[in-house]
Amino acid sequence: MQRDAETAATRPRSMWQRNRWLLARRASQLTVLALFLMGPWAGVWLARGSLASGELFGVLRLTDPLVALQTLLAHHMLEGSALAGAVIVAVFYAAFGGRSYCAWVCPVNPVTDLAAWLRGKLRLPSLLRHATPDRRLRYAVLAVVLLLSALLGSVVWETVNPITLLQRALVFGLAGGYGAALAVFAFDLLVLPRGWCGHLCPVGAFYGVLGRGSLMHVSAVNRDRCTACGDCFRVCPEPHVIAPALYGAPHGRSPAMASADCIRCARWIDVPRNDLIGSRPGHRWFWP
Repeated sequence: MQRDAETAATRPRSMWQRNRWLLARRASQLTVLALFLMGPWAGVWLARGSLASGELFGVLRLTDPLVALQTLLAHHMLEGSALAGAVIVAVFYAAFGGRSYCAWVCPVNPVTDLAAWLRGKLRLPSLLRHATPDRRLRYAVLAVVLLLSALLGSVVWETVNPITLLQRALVFGLAGGYGAALAVFAFDLLVLPRGWCGHLCPVGAFYGVLGRGSLMHVSAVNRDRCTACGDCFRVCPEPHVIAPALYGAPHGRSPAMASADCIRCARWIDVPRNDLIGSRPGHRWFWP
């Protein structure tokens, strides 16, 4: 029986098995966009507004908590429904992992994933060579955004936010959003691998802070089967979150990827050629 289990574990995985979580994320991102696109494109108003602040099914008002925070710092009042919507979103991501927003909702994520894939295929060198900014830089950018909102009395980041600009471009055809997406793509492709999301984006930084105490994590429950092939590190947009969970057993570390930087993309579960790293619930809440 044990031999049969080991044989099954080392059996090559199908294309579906190696891309199922990637496809699930793309379906989630497209579904979110479709909710907003159905109104202008087909006259079916399932959602109005944008990811910054919108209304679902004419009933539920949801607000990006970062936008709400900037608004309050800019000394502007928020309607009760908008404030309640921000609280709902904040509680959801605080519980289920703040940066899951980046992998499952953000429309810029497919742009940066495409840049990373193309960069790998073309084996492009970084213009920064071996100089890599500290990942904590994004938290400094977040602090500057909040400070400017307070000083200027304006929701500063929303005027240049690639997420908002790209969504507006897709919904309303505003060309500026495509330019912002192209700039992010070029930056990741030519200047710094995974540079935008991994080092600069204040939205990802904010959701990371929001989800520091989240209840749900990706878990390497079968880490003893790891063959150290390195595939998971190559595809993970935040590879530094993997090592403590995967190799931390001798030091008593949990197999959960509890870092606030983890975006819950589950890509590292997809990519191994053999079914050596499994996942199942355990400890707190482990996902998937």
